Amino acid sequence: MEPRHKQQEKATWQPDDCPHPCVSLFSFLSKIQTICVHMTILFPSLSSLPLKKLIQPSKSLSVFIHPISTAHAKLSIGSQIMNPTSSSSSTLTYQVPALDSDQMCRVADQTFDRYSSNTVNRKGKGTAIVWFRNDLRILDNEALFKAWASSETVLPVYCVDPRLFGNTYYFGFPKTGALRAQFIIECLADLKKNLMKRGLNLLIRHGKPEEIIPSLVQAFAAHTVYAQKETCSEEVNVERLVNKALLQVKLAPFPEKSTGQCSTNNPKLQLVWGGTMYHMDDLPFSTNTIPDVYTQFRKSVEAKCTIRCCFKIPTSLAPPPSVEDWGCVPSIDQLGLQSQKVNKGMNFLGGESAALCRVFEYFWKKDLLKIYKETRNGMLGPDYSTKFSPWLASGSLSPRFICEEVIRYEKERQANDSTYWVLFELIWRDYFRFLSTKYGNSIFHLGGPRKVERRWSQDQRLFESWRDGCTGYPLIDANMKELFTTGFMSNRGRQIVCSFLVRDMGIDWRMGAEWFETCLLDYDPCSNYGNWTYGAGIGNDPREDRYFSIPKQAQTYDHEGEYVAYWLPQLQKLQKDKRHFPEKSYIEQIVPLKYGNPKKHQSQERAFATRQTKGFDR
Repeated sequence: MEPRHKQQEKATWQPDDCPHPCVSLFSFLSKIQTICVHMTILFPSLSSLPLKKLIQPSKSLSVFIHPISTAHAKLSIGSQIMNPTSSSSSTLTYQVPALDSDQMCRVADQTFDRYSSNTVNRKGKGTAIVWFRNDLRILDNEALFKAWASSETVLPVYCVDPRLFGNTYYFGFPKTGALRAQFIIECLADLKKNLMKRGLNLLIRHGKPEEIIPSLVQAFAAHTVYAQKETCSEEVNVERLVNKALLQVKLAPFPEKSTGQCSTNNPKLQLVWGGTMYHMDDLPFSTNTIPDVYTQFRKSVEAKCTIRCCFKIPTSLAPPPSVEDWGCVPSIDQLGLQSQKVNKGMNFLGGESAALCRVFEYFWKKDLLKIYKETRNGMLGPDYSTKFSPWLASGSLSPRFICEEVIRYEKERQANDSTYWVLFELIWRDYFRFLSTKYGNSIFHLGGPRKVERRWSQDQRLFESWRDGCTGYPLIDANMKELFTTGFMSNRGRQIVCSFLVRDMGIDWRMGAEWFETCLLDYDPCSNYGNWTYGAGIGNDPREDRYFSIPKQAQTYDHEGEYVAYWLPQLQKLQKDKRHFPEKSYIEQIVPLKYGNPKKHQSQERAFATRQTKGFDR
């Protein structure tokens, strides 16, 4: 396979830029309302709204309200969401979503019912294959819908490609760590279960798609293979290999019903655009002219584009083809990995059912959407942000479904700056996907899209101290330990550790990007490498070149040291104002800060305050 990182030297890196968030100071009544919200978070039984009522569909138009906020509130809604438990609960594990199994079944079934239709006509013939890739869902899956509509029987297939479990290109880290592998396993199990509920199944085969897919086409005389179109070189190369192999497949001719004559049934690969909120075909510019500045892109698509509706799925996808052995969902051992249990922090449950339940939980059950903009820069606990990103990355959750739920929430509850901001973040995600089609492999190269020439270090000792959370800076170390333990890190945390690796250590940014590729549950190449090139100051927008001051970030986002004390329990005994710089009570700092005085960079922070985040996680 042609590597996406071809023709490059050794790597370098820098931080991702996020807006300086404002912490809102709400009125007394708003605070009382928030306390009520948190009572239902801590005691779910207090929630009085019936489940069926909360999931009832509706249509509406968005109305965005922008409330005034202040950056000086020390005690904010954000801190309440970030710190639902005290730092003494150092072994607490949060399941995300936090619904029990019965609730999850009801929410998922009712959501599927809402997006099902008995009136869709099926006029196809023969057999079609739907090749699942990074679209492990049924709801709003255009490839699945087209395969069903164009055939009499559909064969759903997933290929466990060994290349996904190899090593990263430059530094040889595992391409897929154990936590993300387990998450994918859970996604496959849930997809298989949901397909079986609708009269199908999921054929699971181990091997390369360019070998498996053509053999299945031959065996089942499939006229078309439908799959989601990808944009980065490794994935695109697999598409080319599958297409090339299909050209060698010779199927027997079949009689046309209308003429009685025979027609050659040449199998073809039909790639379908998916995975973004805005469709590629609806953009007001060509791929090569996508703006290099996010704000220009966002304003243009918001003014000129319409977000397409979710595809309705047939109530029944039957009948399935006759398959002797559908195969089993792989175990972690079969993928060549050792099981890693999450014993602290957030434990994400994989699969479309869990994804739909998290949307329900965050929007409707806990009613947190209305304060998302104020809490999104938190770091501790499951509810400071949506946590949708792992399911978006695996394709278990459709961004268009999220959009429709936001619009419904705005009609049934309220519309404000926070409801808009979820869509704002989804547009960032779209933007990186579209940029990958414009810039290709350059997003993986040392100099990035602009071919910036800089000298970077690959000092192994420094990198390993960063990787292992042993830098001597609690804010860095806590974030890196969370990443390794859970496969997740907050958007704010990702920017801080990125800045430290690149600015303070001077380490090659690609080392950081590849380590994130290993660990993150929500890894996708477009967002990960897009953010890292921005963070390294080599992204497509030359204005994005920001230093994150650790003292300033600690003071603003973990003022009392609750986050660092949670991940570094040895700090719990210290006074709160000593936790971020504990001196001899903690390990020695491995490098001095490049800019130790946060006041030097307050003007820079303010300059970026109006430029909102392209945060790693959504």
